Amino acid sequence: MSEHNTIIIDGSHLTIEQVVAVAYGKPGSPEVILSDEAKIRVNRAADAVQQLLSEGRIAYGITTGFGAFKDRLIPLDEVETLQRNIIVSHSVGVGNPFDMPTTRAIMLIRANTLASGYSGIRLSTLQTLLDLLNNGVHPIIPEKGSLGASGDLAPLAHMSLVLIGEGEAEYNGERLSGREALQQAGIHPVTLAAKEGLALTNGTTIMCALGTLETHRAENLSQVADIAGCLSLEALHGTPLAFDERIHRLRPFPRQLDCAAYLRQLLVGSQFTRGYDPSNVQDAYTLRCIPQVHGAVRDAIAYARWAFEIELNAVTDNPLIFIDETTGAIDVISGGNFHGEPLAIAMDYLGIAITELGNISERRVMRLVDEASNTHVLPAFLTRHGGLNSGFMITQYTAAALATENKVLAHPASVDTIPTSANVEDHVSMGCTAGLKLRQIADNVERILGIELMAAAQGIEFRKESVGVDAQLGRGTQPAYRLIREQVPFIERDTVMYPYIEAVRRLVHSGQIVDAVNTALKTS
Repeated sequence: MSEHNTIIIDGSHLTIEQVVAVAYGKPGSPEVILSDEAKIRVNRAADAVQQLLSEGRIAYGITTGFGAFKDRLIPLDEVETLQRNIIVSHSVGVGNPFDMPTTRAIMLIRANTLASGYSGIRLSTLQTLLDLLNNGVHPIIPEKGSLGASGDLAPLAHMSLVLIGEGEAEYNGERLSGREALQQAGIHPVTLAAKEGLALTNGTTIMCALGTLETHRAENLSQVADIAGCLSLEALHGTPLAFDERIHRLRPFPRQLDCAAYLRQLLVGSQFTRGYDPSNVQDAYTLRCIPQVHGAVRDAIAYARWAFEIELNAVTDNPLIFIDETTGAIDVISGGNFHGEPLAIAMDYLGIAITELGNISERRVMRLVDEASNTHVLPAFLTRHGGLNSGFMITQYTAAALATENKVLAHPASVDTIPTSANVEDHVSMGCTAGLKLRQIADNVERILGIELMAAAQGIEFRKESVGVDAQLGRGTQPAYRLIREQVPFIERDTVMYPYIEAVRRLVHSGQIVDAVNTALKTS
């Protein structure tokens, strides 16, 4: 739910688009607040925890230790120390810290989970977490240390350290101690009450943040790949006949049909493609089979969106507190919603799919630079003076290196497991590893697609010599070509090219290419 520049969370209605808006927005814009209904539920669950303590009930993580220490009872006068101890003892993450957008997504998703009112955290503690988010106090959270079961314990502990005035945080561009960051922001540290340390650290939040942001990025990459494929088809004098709707109706995967329809839109009005030619009736697979390959990738992206839309509004800590609406009876039930298997599999699937976008794109780059493969439609390595100039020869090497790296990264993390906590936690998802690999794969594919777009634009310049300088590209490829040309000139002779590759990668990453193309399709 949202009102203008405010996002209201209640544990049930958070969307991928809202997560992206908060992740990449400025602190407090949009501001994140709790719904009134969520406040009631949170207060009720926190009161239930206090009732359990007053009754002397045994409840995991409230009056017992954690993991293999589940049978160690904790005296009532030490339950607050127990909650602090889980935060400090679990803060063992290593590696580089998450970037600011991911950190903000983590904080938002954790707050939304706790807003469901099944975790037993106090309203004041939850509000402090939102105060950090809205005021731009970003905990330093190391990327590595989560096994993806019992939740993302280590990284969430680092997030929670700042709440109690420990750890480190970024505030106003400076890396400070948690206590100093809180002081500068005017936020008081929290003294954790019963159940709160466990509620903050036990859940799938890191995996969910990674998967949500990368799903959103994959949706952009998928459309960029379609656009790049069509621009390459024009540069190679290919035919759009393979995108004919009649073909795809006979193999009616919905997203294959959608992809073919989008390709047809992109190429409307193009004077660079060929129609039926009895001497050249079909193109190579990397052009002819774009709907089948890219459509399959769209299937994986749709599955990931489905999974993460569910997880964004799921309650994933343990144990959970249930209050009977009629009798007021309290049940504390241990389960396994913290297990990241659904997310790990979704991210592995998505990583495999995005890898394929890079694979087929790299093969199109090869076809653009190899005059034998493109039947001399384009000069060798897209340069007039081959030999003296290498042209685009080595850009294909880079694309090949990235595509090959992705083949290694695409090995699924979710098929691995390792026992922990004295073999009590004896199967884990490795979902955080799946998410980190997925992010690396997407980074590489952005660069591969950037190289393809550059090479295709270079090829178009040579095609103009035969088609005519005023010949029209497709309705959708024209604005993409124009954006590339604003960043990258026609390369007449060898020059330093890596700044151009980065400039086009930024166009891909920012969404500008997709926005410009889809705006043109809507208005024409």
